Amino acid sequence: MSERLTGQGVRCMWMRGGTSKGGYFLKDDLPAERAARDAFLLAVMGSPDPRQIDGMGGADPLTSKVAVVAKSTRPGIDVDYLFLQVFVDQAIVTDAQNCGNILAGVGPFAIERGLVAAGAEQTRVAIFMENTGQVAVATVQTPQGRVTYAGTARIDGVPGTHAPIPTEFRDTAGSSCGALLPSGHAVDVVNGVRVTLIDNGMPCVVMKASDLGITGYETRDALDADDALKARIEAIRLAVGEAMNLGDVREKSVPKMMLVAPPRAGGAICVRSFIPHRAHATIGVLGAVSVASACLIAGSPAAEVAAVPEGARKTLSIEHPTGEMSCVLEVDAQGAVTSAALLRTARLLMDGVVFG
Repeated sequence: MSERLTGQGVRCMWMRGGTSKGGYFLKDDLPAERAARDAFLLAVMGSPDPRQIDGMGGADPLTSKVAVVAKSTRPGIDVDYLFLQVFVDQAIVTDAQNCGNILAGVGPFAIERGLVAAGAEQTRVAIFMENTGQVAVATVQTPQGRVTYAGTARIDGVPGTHAPIPTEFRDTAGSSCGALLPSGHAVDVVNGVRVTLIDNGMPCVVMKASDLGITGYETRDALDADDALKARIEAIRLAVGEAMNLGDVREKSVPKMMLVAPPRAGGAICVRSFIPHRAHATIGVLGAVSVASACLIAGSPAAEVAAVPEGARKTLSIEHPTGEMSCVLEVDAQGAVTSAALLRTARLLMDGVVFG
């Protein structure tokens, strides 16, 4: 590690984005060479260590995340955003997926760092997601030309209320796998279990919880304690990597594994998500979009248990262990999803320097 990094630290904002938390960096403030960058970020988080005691990480994949942001030169785009997942107990930094939760903080960060000029009341920030080559547009509240994190919007999994950050996703189908249904089928049978392999912003394997011998309403702790269930889920995950055009996924954080059940709190569907080896406290933003999209595929495991509203504009409430996440999907005359939007919030926690 260079003296510049170890002796002076690197500028960083620590932010909560959606139901995740992590470090937000300007690209130019990090080492340009990937190995040096990854080594620095592992040291920042305190990985590999289950407690991440020697770093900023929170001993959970949801709090061991990084956003790398730069002003974009792409037409119509304000900033480029690279998401990095820093593993907790392994020396791995991966860019194999997007993160729609950390994405919620990218717009505010870009304005705070001067990459985007703030509007008088609201500021739209067009974000190119480098991981998958897709675009999201976040609307940030900027009264009197300054970012505010205070407001009345509430999202499950986060206490209190904050300023709303509605986010629209564009052209997310097949973002990582090349097609919405990378295998070409609405249903595949893997290790005796009917699954839908789908990618509408996040590669996911969607299956009925009952087909794995559980209800789909278990707590996160109960799921994490079920080693036999996790082994069975992992065997399915490893088996579908090639079919999803992801290759060998043994050391990858995708695909996510989604166990679905009928809704029981007035929503569209109930989900228990694995990310991929631990049960998720909620559900990832783009994972929710992919599950909602699966609900619209006739004959799929999700469609068999979902309660889907009528109309070309559908709001699907995805129930998860700590509440729900609502996805607004617009479909064309053939029923294909043309756009997806969600409401997220973010909060600035710290602005300063961090040491590796």
